[in-house]
Amino acid sequence: MYYIIYPIFYVISLIPWRIMYFIADGIYLIVYYLVGYRKKLVLQNLAIAFPEKTKQEHVAIAKEFYHNFIDTFLEMIKLISISDKELSQRFSSNMEVVNSLYDSGINVQLMAGHFFNWEIINLGIAKYCKYPFVGVYMPLANKAFSKIVYNLRSRYNTILVPATEFGNKFHVYVKNRYALGLAADQAPSNPNKAYWITFLNKLTPFISGPEKGAKRNNTAFVFSNFYKVKRGYYKIDFEIITTEPRKYADGVLTKLYAEAVEKAVRKIPSNYLWSHNRWKHEFIPEKHNRLIITSA
Repeated sequence: MYYIIYPIFYVISLIPWRIMYFIADGIYLIVYYLVGYRKKLVLQNLAIAFPEKTKQEHVAIAKEFYHNFIDTFLEMIKLISISDKELSQRFSSNMEVVNSLYDSGINVQLMAGHFFNWEIINLGIAKYCKYPFVGVYMPLANKAFSKIVYNLRSRYNTILVPATEFGNKFHVYVKNRYALGLAADQAPSNPNKAYWITFLNKLTPFISGPEKGAKRNNTAFVFSNFYKVKRGYYKIDFEIITTEPRKYADGVLTKLYAEAVEKAVRKIPSNYLWSHNRWKHEFIPEKHNRLIITSA
């Protein structure tokens, strides 16, 4: 099946960007107005995050979000055939911030939010970072599509670790130097073992694993904020939170990360993955009071 699907996707990837975005705008009309994919959840999340904004403002952010959401998947197809030269034109960063740490011998943990477009950012980091770049991924159920995505993401030798094996087999995939990319703002599977932090106006559970991993491996903790400069062009800004994670009390690094994500979201609200059910876990005082992180 892969050898049938891949050539089709490759041919589609050759469509000029302008026409691809014309197609994306048509898909947007269907997804937003006809299908209404997760629209109720998106608007509910925006109401929680921005209570000071009007419903009309929530709708405007939602519409821009859906444009970004759809662009991401069509841009992903375009990346199948993108040249090195064109990638360098469409990706920019202050990669020197990360690369400056390489000679110190310390490894790096790149902490990102669920921003757009993660696919082109993956390629850009892998191509221009001194460190071997490590990404965690969830294999798709369809083996053909899973192989296409895997090949795309590993184009510049990204070390891809299945999410199902990350906890127990990270050392099997990764040895010596690395820059590990993590989007750690997803809802945790167990809110009773999470750090609870006020995030976008609501107490929110954050997984504790990334912080614990940074302390265990003594890696630099770097916030990675990426966003659209203009349609089809993206930039990532790296900011070192600390190179000494073990100096921080439990939960503090996670709170600093949450604050950085919130700042980025407030600056460009439509750049966040609002279709993700970030607040599916409710705060229960008798269970979670001891897990609240109040200061950084």
